[in-house]
Amino acid sequence: MKTVKFLLIVIFSVVFTNNQLLAQENTNLITPPYLEKGDTIAIVAPAGKLTTRKDVIDKAKQLAESWGLHVVYGKHLFDTSGHFSATDKERTSDFQKAMDNPNIKAIWAGRGGYGTVRILDRLDFTKFKESPKWVIGYSDITALHSHLNVLGYETIHAMMGTSLADDSEKIVETLKSFKKSIFGEKLSYSLVSVKENRKGNGKGQIIGGNLSLLASMLGSESQMNGDGKILFIEEVGEYKYSMDRMLRSLKRAGFFEKCNGIIVGDISNIKTNSTKWGSSMEQLIYDVVAEYDFPILYQFPAGHEADNRSLIFGRNIEMNVTKKGISTVVFDK
Repeated sequence: MKTVKFLLIVIFSVVFTNNQLLAQENTNLITPPYLEKGDTIAIVAPAGKLTTRKDVIDKAKQLAESWGLHVVYGKHLFDTSGHFSATDKERTSDFQKAMDNPNIKAIWAGRGGYGTVRILDRLDFTKFKESPKWVIGYSDITALHSHLNVLGYETIHAMMGTSLADDSEKIVETLKSFKKSIFGEKLSYSLVSVKENRKGNGKGQIIGGNLSLLASMLGSESQMNGDGKILFIEEVGEYKYSMDRMLRSLKRAGFFEKCNGIIVGDISNIKTNSTKWGSSMEQLIYDVVAEYDFPILYQFPAGHEADNRSLIFGRNIEMNVTKKGISTVVFDK
């Protein structure tokens, strides 16, 4: 009798735990407070160096100030340590102080590059959880997007400080969407469809970022769950075979099994290999997920190009994809 009771308790516990996990997966993520005039944001460099880019970071500061915000720089923002903006310890310190300071309402990456993953496990998110704030950036900052998504917080995939180096005429939409995202205005995008799109409707939380970083998160506690989600990907400076390998790594990890859609951003500066791949990037991506029936939207303007529209990761969206005419991506408020 005791054995039967024990088994019933175990079965109940397993079912209850699974239901808890399913509930967590379907729960909206925590939205940090949107910015208001008078708020303070911190510009930090968790990855690559900014030694020669002080002028453009100062422009980013001036932009934020023109919107009524106060800006502070991380102590080691313009330092250098080999490949990185500062040592791992110093970069961790700048980011930690920005997270722990309740007067700082957003953390804006000065640039990407490489190095964020080296500080990820050094960070203590205890005070962040007590007072969440927006973490903003793209490219290498995907490591933080991924980790914070797992912790249950929305983040903003958007322009960084160095984006102000681009031609001002080419970043008009970038700036508009960035301002909307940090001040809490509704985001929606209408795009001219391309024939490579796979039409359909998809709903779910949007997650993702730089493909290389997403692949590097596999098997770690920072790996996001793709079930019921819309996956956004972008990349720069890779060979097509590398793209194929990373996408197939995500596939083998089960990332696409219950995915509700894919949005493909800029795939920039594709390297030329001595052996030709033999198909377009759109076909390469399609081939990886050919057996699934979710919609695929190509050529979304976000990534390593001047036109880099903001996305709120962890937010529910609805995508309506067509092969001709207009496709739309609408974010819940």
